[in-house]
Amino acid sequence: MIIGLSVNTVMFIIGRVLCGISCGLGSLVIPTYLGEVSTIKARGILGSFNQFFVVSGILFSSIVGLATANVPLWRLNYAFVAIPAITQSIVMTTCVESPRWLVSINRHDEALESLQKLRGKSVNVDVEFFSILSGQLGYQRATEIVVNAPCKHSIDIIKNEEESISALKLESVPQNRQPMSIIDIFRDPVIRKITLIVLFHHSIQQLSGMNAVMFYSSVIFETALDPHTAQYMTIISSAVNFIMSIIAVALVDKKGRRLLTLVSEVGLFLFSLLLVIGYLYNLSSLLIVSVFLYVSSFALGIGPIPWLITSEMTPIYASSAVGAAATSMNWAMSFLVGQLFPVVFDAIQGWSFLIFSVICLSSIFVTWCYLPETKGRSIESIVQGFYKL
Repeated sequence: MIIGLSVNTVMFIIGRVLCGISCGLGSLVIPTYLGEVSTIKARGILGSFNQFFVVSGILFSSIVGLATANVPLWRLNYAFVAIPAITQSIVMTTCVESPRWLVSINRHDEALESLQKLRGKSVNVDVEFFSILSGQLGYQRATEIVVNAPCKHSIDIIKNEEESISALKLESVPQNRQPMSIIDIFRDPVIRKITLIVLFHHSIQQLSGMNAVMFYSSVIFETALDPHTAQYMTIISSAVNFIMSIIAVALVDKKGRRLLTLVSEVGLFLFSLLLVIGYLYNLSSLLIVSVFLYVSSFALGIGPIPWLITSEMTPIYASSAVGAAATSMNWAMSFLVGQLFPVVFDAIQGWSFLIFSVICLSSIFVTWCYLPETKGRSIESIVQGFYKL
């Protein structure tokens, strides 16, 4: 609203700064919250919705911007942004606190109550509650808490669900840890490994060149089409991104994060090569098709999944630090690509996409070797898997 109502440059800049801070906070908090409150089966879908709504906003702004990119209608672009922001502020008052966060600060009764509200009154949450406690506090401490908690079956879940929770009895996993700082996550050998995997995929999300394609899609299309048609092709590329994001939402819990990420990276590698060929031989049709397939590959995996695995792979005591580092890395790489790509493109034209191709090729190897499958596993189980290695 400040930007839309700005009457001078200073007011406009203040609005931009506040928007940037809000975007940064949202990039960190929303995926973390979705990961912590979701069920195991629905975590992939809910996590992917984060990227889906980001893409929806990009498409909407592209369409609206086509008609309002002039004085004084440009102010409407920012007025529209206020509508979902105000709506979300009101709706968020109905949301409960994350059960995992409540457990981390020893508010166990509130955590159980919050979990019950999330799952519904008719659903038995005893085993899930016990798994959260065990993953953070250890098996023995979790047993003590459950015995004294107002669970429907109390100690019976320990006796009757032994098979379900046996994987949680890992003495090697440190329990009840204090919240980690950004420095701490690089000192701990296991959390460091998790952090590096997460940071790598956030870097690849930007260094794959997607924002270069989206930011400068009009320039790319104008090499093959007239400027007026190129504008509409840019909107179509946003629509392709939107459609493929829907497909990603549908597939992420069926095919898994690892497979979709690999398919996405292979696609980005191949279609960035085709972009180079299209530029070298002035093949306008190949350029247009390559851009659309490039966008499709990104939206299928490397777009939503880095945000998803950030919350899935990180224990609660390190989630804030890892999330902050990942968000900072993501936006830093976005800034880097946005600033450097025009310079590189002016210097070497179509060959610039060869750089993205090489980066994507290297990411295939790293993902294949180091990214575990997180589908169908609790956050605690995923973290414990790293301690087994």
